[in-house]
Amino acid sequence: MDIEDIINIEGKPGLYKILANTKNGIIAESLENKNRIPVFASSNVSAFKDISIYTNEDSCPIKEVFKKISAKEGGNKSIDPNSNPEELKAYFKIVLPEYDEDQVYISHIKKVIKWYNQLNDLKLLEELLKDSDKGDKEEEKLGIDAKVQNDLKKNVPKASKLKANSKAMGGIKNTTNRKAS
Repeated sequence: MDIEDIINIEGKPGLYKILANTKNGIIAESLENKNRIPVFASSNVSAFKDISIYTNEDSCPIKEVFKKISAKEGGNKSIDPNSNPEELKAYFKIVLPEYDEDQVYISHIKKVIKWYNQLNDLKLLEELLKDSDKGDKEEEKLGIDAKVQNDLKKNVPKASKLKANSKAMGGIKNTTNRKAS
C-alpha cells in the first residue's frame, strides 16, 4: 500500500484507502473494518501525502513524523493518545523537537499518535515506511530534472481524485486541503 492512497475523512473515525473514483466522488474502504463508503465531493478529505506538521523552520511530512516515532519506539506502538496533555507534548518534543508549539495543538498531536498506532496495529506502518524508503532511494538515483518529471507523472493521476478547498487544518498542515471529487 502506498501512502498516497490513505486518506482521512472529516467527521469519520479512522483512516481510509481510496479504492475508485465515481461520478460524484470516490469510494473509500476503512483500513480497520474494510467497510466501503462513498465519499462525496462535498466531504472534506485529507490525503496523507499532503499532510505535514508545522515546524519552526517549515513543515515535516507526516511520513517523516511516523518514521521518527517508529525509530523512537523501535517499530512498536507509541504512547496512548489519551495520555495527559503535558505527557503528549513532552513525547512529541522528543520525537519532533523542532515542531511549532504555537501552531501544533494537543488535538493535532493526539491525531498523529492515533494514526501512527492505528497503522502500526494493522501492520501497515512498516509497509508504508518501507515504500517511502524505496521511493527516496529511487529519487537519489535520478537527476533533478528527471526527479521533477517523475514526480509529475506519479502525482497527476492521484491529484485528479481530489479537489482543493479552502479549509485550514491548524497545526497539521494539509498542503492542498482537498475535497473528494
